[in-house]
Amino acid sequence: MDQLRELFANLSDLPALIKWAGYAGLTAIVFAETGLLIGFFLPGDSLLVTAGLVSAKGLLNVYWLGAILNIAAAAGNSCGYFIGRATGPRIFTREDSLLFNKKHVYRAQEFYARHGRAAIVLAQFMPIVRTFSPVVAGVGRMPYRQFLIISVIGTIVWVWSMLFTGYFLGTYIPGIDQHVEILVLTVIFVSILPGIISWWRQRNRPATAPN
Repeated sequence: MDQLRELFANLSDLPALIKWAGYAGLTAIVFAETGLLIGFFLPGDSLLVTAGLVSAKGLLNVYWLGAILNIAAAAGNSCGYFIGRATGPRIFTREDSLLFNKKHVYRAQEFYARHGRAAIVLAQFMPIVRTFSPVVAGVGRMPYRQFLIISVIGTIVWVWSMLFTGYFLGTYIPGIDQHVEILVLTVIFVSILPGIISWWRQRNRPATAPN
């Protein structure tokens, strides 16, 4: 319980969270954020970019970290897939609670319907959708082998691109670690930008005339 309280206390200070969590803690966070329905609120993109920034200071080995977190993300996606496969369509009628909201599942379902199998890769870069997209694939009974291949490709692109964004910024831009808040806000904005664009397009789409 004390560790959970410390985790929540550090969520607003990502460098402190990364130093506190270490390899094992970061692995658990990435797995929960990608594989457990209750993990949708955890930092994803911003955590990886900041971890790359911290790695540039020599506190973590970016290559070991990338390999471990890649496995954690792929395992998390598989966990989400099997949750969806086990619950089936019942998940769409599950009651809302503090840590579950049906609208997140519907949002992931709409994203999956729009992008097909590519949604498994694209969703890695979208908060919340990243957590629920594998669940929707499981509900839809997508063949697991096919899902696993696409999922691994998606996690490789996501984990390594985010980590090395932070790593190269930390290596080549002096003093960037003194402005982590700006970097994190930028990453968060870029992460939610596709959702904003999608919402704007739907909002401005002409209404279909009734028959």
